[in-house]
Formats: sequence, C-alpha cells, structure tokens
Amino acid sequence: MTILLEIRSMDYSEILKEIKGGKFRTTYFLAGEETYYIDIISDHIENNILEESEKSFNQTVMYGRDVEVKTLISVAKQFPMMSSRTVIIVKEAQDLKKIDELNSYISQPLISTILVICYRGKKLDKRKTLYKSLIKNGIYFEGTKLYENKISAWISSYLKKINRNISSKSAAMLTDFLGNDLSKISGELDKLCLLIPINSEITEQDIEENIGISKDYNNFELQNAIMNKDALKANKIIKYFKSNPKKNPAVVTLSTLYNLFSKILKYHGLTEKNPQKIAKILEINPFFVNDYKKAAKLYNLKNAVRALSALREVDVKSKGYKNRSVPDSELLKELVYKLCY
Repeated sequence: MTILLEIRSMDYSEILKEIKGGKFRTTYFLAGEETYYIDIISDHIENNILEESEKSFNQTVMYGRDVEVKTLISVAKQFPMMSSRTVIIVKEAQDLKKIDELNSYISQPLISTILVICYRGKKLDKRKTLYKSLIKNGIYFEGTKLYENKISAWISSYLKKINRNISSKSAAMLTDFLGNDLSKISGELDKLCLLIPINSEITEQDIEENIGISKDYNNFELQNAIMNKDALKANKIIKYFKSNPKKNPAVVTLSTLYNLFSKILKYHGLTEKNPQKIAKILEINPFFVNDYKKAAKLYNLKNAVRALSALREVDVKSKGYKNRSVPDSELLKELVYKLCY
C-alpha cells in the first residue's frame, strides 16, 4: 500500500478506485452541497482501510462540534501502533471552529496518517492558504448537486451497477417524487432492489407498491396531460392531489409546470432538428423529445408565453397575495382550464 503525494484533480469515482487499489492520500477534504459522495468516500475509508484488530488503537472518529483544531492536529501527529497507518475521520467538520489553523498540519502531514475531513454542505474559500495546501498535499473534493434533468440518467447508471434496469418513464417518476437528493434516492433504490430480482426491470407498478408514488396520479402524469391538453385527465390528477396535499404540495406542481412551459418556449426558438441536440439544449432525456415536439404544436409561442403568465399568477396567489380564501386545489383547477382551453 502506498501514500501518494502528486497533485491531481479527481472525481469521487477516481478517488474510490485509488483507495480500493491500496493507494492513499495523507488528507481527504470532502466538501460540498452533495453529501452523498462525502458519505460514500468516508464510509469506505472507515470500514475498509484498517483491519478490525487495528482499529482500536489506530482509527479515531471525531465530530467537528466536539473537537478543537489543536487537539485534532495532536492526534494526527501520533504514530500508529502495530499498524502501518492511522486513520482519523472528522464528521460534521463544518462545525469545526478555526478550521484554517489546520493548514500548519496539512502543509506538513504525517505520512502514516490518513486524515478525512467531512465538510458537509459547505465548501472552502479557494483563495485561502488551507485550500492551496490541500491541493499540494492531499485531496480536496467538492460534491455539487445534480440538476434534476440529470437525475434520471444517474438513477439508470446507479441501477446498472447493481444489475437492475429501469424505464425512462419510471426514472422520471422517481425524480419527480424524490427530487435531486442522491442519498434519499439511493436509499429508495436499495430498498427496491431487495425486492426486484437481478437483471430485472423496475416498473411503475414496483414504484407505486413499494415507494408510495401513484403511477397514475403524480406530477409527471399531470405534465403529460397538460402537454396533450387532456383537461379531463389533468383534473382527475388535481382532484387526487387535493385528497393528498402533503404528498403533493402545490409549489412542486407549479415548479414542474413552469419548467415544462419554459422548455416549450425554448423549443420554439430552436433551429436544431437533431433529437440528441434538442435534448441537450432543453436539458431533457432524448426519450421525451417527441413529447415536446407534440406539445410545441399544441402550444404555439403566444400560448406558451400566456401559460407562463398564468403560472406566475397562480404562484403568487398560492402564496397569499391577493388571495385569502381560495385553496391551492381550486387555483390548480382554474390553472388547468386556462392551460388546456
């Protein structure tokens, strides 16, 4: 096993590959809003670097709110006992006070210590000396949140690695319901995979039965109904939302529809005809390009602008502006009428 010192920018998969290959850095500073990657890397180090017999004396887990930088540096400078290395993991390091004082250690780390700093939800100021020292002597990794238009592809990729498949529509349903929290999504996918055989496809029925998303009454299906000006289906979904308001908040529905008409408006400005390029510009899965083509025919440029205006009006009313009594369900029902007729 080797400690590496060369400077190189790495993503999380490269970091894991290197660690699994027995090559380590003296410091891993794991930061950023997307905490999923922070947990994956730190958990692997915590569970796999040292043998169980070595952990008692050579592995320490600390929490940022409970430790001072001086104490952390003191522990990091201790040599291992009956082992080739020491592992120190600082969880919730965003609560660590005077973190810049770590620079004195990072700039001259102990070669036998692997220090892991989990700086969840935040990132370092790249102008600071600490950041520059990390780039020279360790790894600074910053996880960024994926945009929702990238989540479906992430879900498919995640499942492929564990020998499962999922349709584009089912992945879109999960994205609509779970958002872009990768930790939450991976947790739900892991639960599903306990029930779905290897080399099988996760269906809409599987999602409905095991995660609690209705395969017929959700924002994805509402969007499809609006795209096809199917007012009857759209109103059935709104009625379902009315009976389940906590699971179907109006703010999420309005956001979904606003994104829909923003994309339709953008589509009208395109001269590109290649489906792959259209998908890239609209930031959608290529599977859904034809749906947007059809919607653009039903909603010309003027109607798309009018739809966005109607959505803004309902949005402010749902927040109480010039509206003290009309419930969200009635506002959405009125909106469906304006959009479909």
